[in-house]
This record gives sequence, C-alpha cells and structure tokens, in this order.
Amino acid sequence: MDEDDTEPRRLTTQEAARRLGVKPETVYAYVSRGLLTSRRDPVGRGSTFDAKEVDALVRRGRREPAAGSDALQRIRTGITLIDTDRYYYRGVDATELARHFSYEEVADWLWTGTSTPGIRFNAPAEPLAASRRAVESLPVHSGPADRLRVAVVAASTVDPLRFDLSRNTVLGTARTLVPVLVDALPEAGPAHHGDGRLARRLWSRLTARQPGEAGVRALDMALTLLIDHDLAASTLAVRVAASARAHPYAVVATGLSALEGPLHGAASGLAHRMLTEVLERGSAAAVVADHLRAGHLGPGLGHRLYPGRDPRAEALFAVLGELPGAGPVLAAAREVEAMAARSGRPRANVDLALAVLSVTTGMPAEAGETVFAVARTAGWIAHALEEYAEHPLRLRPSGQYDGPRPPRPLP
Repeated sequence: MDEDDTEPRRLTTQEAARRLGVKPETVYAYVSRGLLTSRRDPVGRGSTFDAKEVDALVRRGRREPAAGSDALQRIRTGITLIDTDRYYYRGVDATELARHFSYEEVADWLWTGTSTPGIRFNAPAEPLAASRRAVESLPVHSGPADRLRVAVVAASTVDPLRFDLSRNTVLGTARTLVPVLVDALPEAGPAHHGDGRLARRLWSRLTARQPGEAGVRALDMALTLLIDHDLAASTLAVRVAASARAHPYAVVATGLSALEGPLHGAASGLAHRMLTEVLERGSAAAVVADHLRAGHLGPGLGHRLYPGRDPRAEALFAVLGELPGAGPVLAAAREVEAMAARSGRPRANVDLALAVLSVTTGMPAEAGETVFAVARTAGWIAHALEEYAEHPLRLRPSGQYDGPRPPRPLP
C-alpha cells in the first residue's frame, strides 16, 4: 500500500485558500468553526489541511443558496446546538463549560477555537473614556440597553480600525469591546476588581452589596450560560448586519437594538417583579392566579426550544443556593414553577433564575437585562466572525409582494 493510500494529501494554508477561493484568514476561521481541521507542518512553520476536507467544503459552498432565495432558512453555524433539553457550544455541553471555565475563557475559546486559561479582557483608556462620557450624558432614567448602546457607538468613533474586518483585528476589537461595555456603566457601589474577572467588575455596576466568591461565581456562570443560544432574534439581526459587512461595533449595536423589544432579553425584569410580589404577599398562589386571570402565564416559565427543563436555569439554580439569603427567593421561584406545573404549564426558564439572582443580591429589576446583553455580546461577535467568512449580502431574501398589481394610476 503506497503512502497516498494511508495518508490523505495535505495542503498548505495558501493552497487551501486558493482552492476555497478565500483569504488565508478565512481558512483559519473555518478551523475555529470546526469546518476544517488543521495540523502543524513538522517541517515548516505553518498549518496543513486535508485535501479531501477542503474539497468537501468547496462542494458544500457551491450549494450555498444565492441572495434572494431561502438563505435565511439555511444559516449554517458551528457555535451552538440545541438538542432536546441540553445545549452545546461547539459540541461541548455548555452547562459543563460554565461550571469549569470563566466567561472570558469560554468567549475567547468560542471566537478562536483555542483555550487560553486565565485570560482577562481589559478596556483601553481612549474608548473607555469616550463611552463613559456618552453614558454619563444620558438621563438618569435611561435603561441598561440605552447605556450599552451609546457606549458601543462612542467606542466605535475612536477606533480608526473599526472597518478592518480581518480576523485578527475583529478578535482584538472583541477582547476590548466587552470590557468597555462593563466598565462604562455607572458603579452602584464600591469597585471590586480583585482578580480582574469581568463578572467581578460587572457586579459593582449592578449592586452595592459585597459580592463574595459565591456571588461572583453565580454571576460568572450566568454570563457564560447566556453567551449564545442559536439564532435568537438578536443573533439573526446580527448575522444580517455582518452579511452586509457592518463592523463589529455596529453588529453589537444591532443586537442591542433587537433586545429593546419586550419579547427578547427583558423577561428577567418582569420575573424579578413577580418574585418580589410573591415574597411580599407570602405565597405564589395569588400572584400566579393574577397572571392567569390577565390571560397569560407568569414570566420566567417555559421556552419554545425546550420541551422540558431549560438547562441554563437548572445550572444557575444549582449555584444560586450558595448565595447568602437565597433560600426564600429560591423557594418562591420553585413555588411559582410548582403552581404552573399543576396545570401542565412549562417549567422555569433562565429568566426566572436570573430574577432569583437579582432579587437575592439587591440588584434592580433591570439587572438581568444587563447581564443578558453583556453576555450575548460575545455570542454576537462569534456569529459575526462566522458571517464575515461567508459571501457578502447572502442574507438578502426576496419579499413576497402582496400589494396591488401594476400598473396603477398616480395617486
């Protein structure tokens, strides 16, 4: 048996890029997405690629729907898989990742495909100063999405490289933009930078209470669990913007804008108020009855993608029990869930778990929305990196016109 029968032919990065019709940077993007596997060249300094894998990817690309077809129904992604009552980041159980790694470690691994233990994200002085000035200029009653959106726009104005969509530049933007969003928010109490973890810095923006290690762990887990959730409304909007080659700041601003609706990202605030009412009235029965009387189930229950339990809620509930004072709040949440289950209603989702976190730690009702938005920024950038490697403007469907048929007289 000759060598060609035992060892598939290997291509250099340049050869793989030419065969795929893309830039070398895009080849490495395919590796991070799991579409290609690479191997270090034992002789040279670069990577090599299996020719059969590359050819299969070429054939797959030829089947890509053209603009104006059903492109929105065929968005390929290697980031998140939702399967029954579990979900996975790049094939790894997301709840296990959240138990063993920090938010920054998981985010950077999603972006690059490489694990960097102990990585920390730091905000550069100039974009942070610009973002803080913009946030401070807002009215006092401004919501978290308002603050984060203006922080993103302000940071973009001082970055002359924002239109450079090469992979390394986008990664550099990602590692600085997320901490800018956190550090630009007004502090609710004394700063707790400690080991520099993003969760510890975010804590002081959400509550004046001391975090303790259990608090930081719970907040860090919440951030990690919420990084991505397949093609949610905000993520789809982000992919469309990236398809039009919007820069990363504009992509994130697009995602934040989609969160402004009441059906995506804001439910944890409603759940917070519901739990507060349960604690004040001493029972969930009357509160759940009021919601049912109004014609809807209480917030924080059920998720269309999970027929049973939301794995994010279960993972977060497990660590929330370690927080001082969490007992009554957790009991209230479980009572709400039990009341709903009696009539065959859905189980708790991650919004109810976020509400337990915010109520227990003295955070405002809007804290869950802030946590959701900061966390999801990493996922949005991961999807943007995927979309930048695709053909531009591919997510341009054709509308199904149902208006008057022409010709029509002038109005």
